[in-house]
Amino acid sequence: MMNVIQYLEKNPDLVALLKTQKASLVGISSLEQKAILDAFNSERELKSVAWQ
Repeated sequence: MMNVIQYLEKNPDLVALLKTQKASLVGISSLEQKAILDAFNSERELKSVAWQ
């Protein structure tokens, strides 16, 4: 799972495709995929709040 997260951090375009359901993660359950996307959303929100 960590490898997937690291890959997504290096490829933010793929995160956007996952959010729009134009891509999926093979071998990752839908629940795990949702958790990953939620974490990316939370991280982005934290960064934007920190800079305000």
